[in-house]
Amino acid sequence: MTASRPPGRPPLLPGLMHLGAGLLALACLAHVLWAGPVERPVALAFGALVALGELTRRTSAETREAAPLAAAGALAYALLGHVAGTPTHHGVAQTVTVVLAASLLGSVPHVARGRGPVPDQLARRVLTVAFAAVCFQPLSSRGGFLDGGGPAQALLLIALLVLTTLCDALLAAAAAHARTGWPFGPLLREELRGMVGITSAVCATGAVMALAVAVAGLWALPVFSVPLLLTQLSYRRYAAVRATYRQTIASLARATEIAGYTPAGHARRVAELSRAVGRDLGLSGAELTVLEYAALMHDIGQLSLVDPVPAGATACLPVTEQRRIALLGGAVVRQTGVDAAVAVVVERQADPCREQPVAARIVRAVNAYEEKSRDAGPGGGLTALEELRLATADDYAPEVVEALARVLSRGSLSVPAAG
Repeated sequence: MTASRPPGRPPLLPGLMHLGAGLLALACLAHVLWAGPVERPVALAFGALVALGELTRRTSAETREAAPLAAAGALAYALLGHVAGTPTHHGVAQTVTVVLAASLLGSVPHVARGRGPVPDQLARRVLTVAFAAVCFQPLSSRGGFLDGGGPAQALLLIALLVLTTLCDALLAAAAAHARTGWPFGPLLREELRGMVGITSAVCATGAVMALAVAVAGLWALPVFSVPLLLTQLSYRRYAAVRATYRQTIASLARATEIAGYTPAGHARRVAELSRAVGRDLGLSGAELTVLEYAALMHDIGQLSLVDPVPAGATACLPVTEQRRIALLGGAVVRQTGVDAAVAVVVERQADPCREQPVAARIVRAVNAYEEKSRDAGPGGGLTALEELRLATADDYAPEVVEALARVLSRGSLSVPAAG
C-alpha cells in the first residue's frame, strides 16, 4: 500500500520537479519553434521509437522502469553524435522537445483508458534526458577525441549513462521521500538496486543504439530494439508469475478467516502495516516481500487448534502455546512451497524478542497492535501503542514500536491513528 503525507501538507519537492521539467520543456519547445527543427528524419525516427516504447508501457508494472524501450530511445537520442559517420546538430533543446512530444503521443491510448503516464516519470525523463544531452552534445559538437567514435566515445557514453542513472535515482528517491515520508537512504538504496535489473538493460541498449546509429545509420534502431522488447516481455511474464504467487499466498492466509479462527481482513491489515513499518526501518525490497508474505501467513498455525482463540488474539495466550502455534504455522508454510525465509519468520514470531530476526519482531509487534486496537474504539490505537511501549523491555523491540508509531502518526494507513 502506498503511503502519503497527511492532508494539508503537499510535498514540495515533486511540485518543484514538475515545475522545473515544465519550464525546461517550454523553453526547449520555444527554441525549436524559433530556430526550426534540424535533421528531421533522425528526429522522426527516434521520436517514433520513443512513442512505440510508450505504447508498450506496462501501466501496472512493479518494475522500476515501466517503458524501457522509450527510456532507451530517449537516452540514445541524447547521446547521439553521428548518423552513419555524419555529425548531428540537433542539440539539447530539440532532444528534450522530441522526447517529450513522443512520450506524450505514445501515452494517448493509455490516457484514453484512464491510465495515463505518471507525472513523476515524465518529469524525471525530461530532466534526465536534458542532463545527458547537456553533458554530451557540447562535447560532440566540438569534435576532437570524439570524432569517428572508438573507445573514447564508448567510455564517455558509459560514464554519462552512469551519471544519468544516478541522477534519475536521486530524483526518484527524493520525490518518494517527499511524497511518503519514508527515510531517504533506504529509498535511494532501493533505486540503486533497481539499476542492476531493467535499468542496466535500458542503459546498455541506449549506448549501443547511439554507437550503432553513428556507424550504420538509422537502420540500427529496429535491430537493437528487439532484444529490449524481448526483455520487457520476459519481465511481464515474471511479474505475472509474482502476482499469481502473491494471490496464492493471500488465499492461503484467508483460510484462518474462512474457518472462523481470525477476524475478516486481519491478515491483510497486519501485512500492510508490517510492510510500512519495514520500509520505515529501511528493509530492502526482497526483505519487504518476505515480511509481507510472513505477515499474511502468521496465523496459519491456528488451524491446528481444536477450539479457536476468541477473535484470534494469540498475543494473550501463554508463551508456550504461542510458540507451538508458530512452529505449526512454519511447518504448514514449508509444506506449501513458499520461500523458506517466510517459514522462518512465521516460526520465530513467538521467540524471545532479542533472538528474533527483524521481520519476526515486526510481525509480532504489528499483530499485537492490531489485536489490541481492533475493538477498542476511537482511542484504542493510542492505548494499544502505549501498551506495546510499556512491554518493550521483554516482548517487543523498541525500534519496531517506534517505527510503528511513526507510520501511524502519518495517518496514511487504514488503521487506528496513534499519536
